[in-house]
Amino acid sequence: MVLDTGSELSWLRCRKTPTTPLWFDSLRSKSYTPVPCTSPTCRIRTRDFTVPVSCDRNKLCHAIVSYADATSVEGNLAYDVFRFTNSDVPRIVFGCMDSGSSSNQDEDSKTTGLLGMNRGSLSFVTQMGYPKFSYCISGRDSTGVLLFGDVKIAWLQPLSYTPLVNISTPLPYFDRVAYTVQLEGIKVAGTVLSLPKSVYEPDHTGAGQTMVDSGTQFTFLLGPVYTALKNEFIKQTRSVLRVYEDPDFVFQGAMDLCYRIDRTRVGLPVLPSVTMMFRGAQMSITGDRLLIQVPGLIKGNDQIHCFTFGNSDLLGIEAYVIGHHHQQNMWMEFDIANSRVGLAEVRCDLASQKLGMGR
Repeated sequence: MVLDTGSELSWLRCRKTPTTPLWFDSLRSKSYTPVPCTSPTCRIRTRDFTVPVSCDRNKLCHAIVSYADATSVEGNLAYDVFRFTNSDVPRIVFGCMDSGSSSNQDEDSKTTGLLGMNRGSLSFVTQMGYPKFSYCISGRDSTGVLLFGDVKIAWLQPLSYTPLVNISTPLPYFDRVAYTVQLEGIKVAGTVLSLPKSVYEPDHTGAGQTMVDSGTQFTFLLGPVYTALKNEFIKQTRSVLRVYEDPDFVFQGAMDLCYRIDRTRVGLPVLPSVTMMFRGAQMSITGDRLLIQVPGLIKGNDQIHCFTFGNSDLLGIEAYVIGHHHQQNMWMEFDIANSRVGLAEVRCDLASQKLGMGR
């Protein structure tokens, strides 16, 4: 399942299609109960959904969930028992999704469903009552880590914490149930981008919040900040990288800084780090996490690699979004009870092995 700190509703695929297998058959579950559209669960607890729920022809609560990459799923809300190692938890609300659209059919065909982990009323962590959870995403195809509750790990270095930004007043562009932190600046190697701190702060409409979102792949910055970062990165890599000059090419709709790298080259050249500076903590992106190869695109003897920061404006997103690619090999702790996010660099594949989860 996809672990998504940027969305609320957990869901499973409940209908087989030509591109997606059936993962959950509600007819075989004796405890499966659809949510009526007249129930408080449907009318009140869905208030933070980006698309309002509706009532289908069977008078059941119908939900449509859409994501920044243009993927969407829809189906009915339902209750069922969720079984864990030591216990059964009854009446967990989730989505039984039977249709949708996708921007990446190959990846979606591998997806069982999604675990919604934000701070909304119907998120998995809220329904379970967990005060804290942590994860560690490996940079390779190896087992990562997901832990619920307060866990003491002796070998983990102390975390740096940044407070969550909470705005109680409803604003049109501010997601109140997201894990919002305050980005205060960005530096490339030792050079801090020459921008006022105010460009990183939400405005009077709520636009400009910084969300930690494990359900988004890359990191997206609002236009002025993205442009400043792009120009500084080009400046510092001019001697080691060749820019791919094609004004019509934009990778995944938002990443327009790409490079030509010889196919015979082993590894990337030494690149300057990009560090996002938060209130009380920072996250440094280094090495191969800075560039991603574009699958199947070859120009002459060169592969095309793109910068893993994109322009939020090109996606129509009024926010800064820190995706899971830049959270790789970081221990991420979401301390809901104390309204903060903690982070520390760690080899997630080794952390998984130490905790008895690795292959």
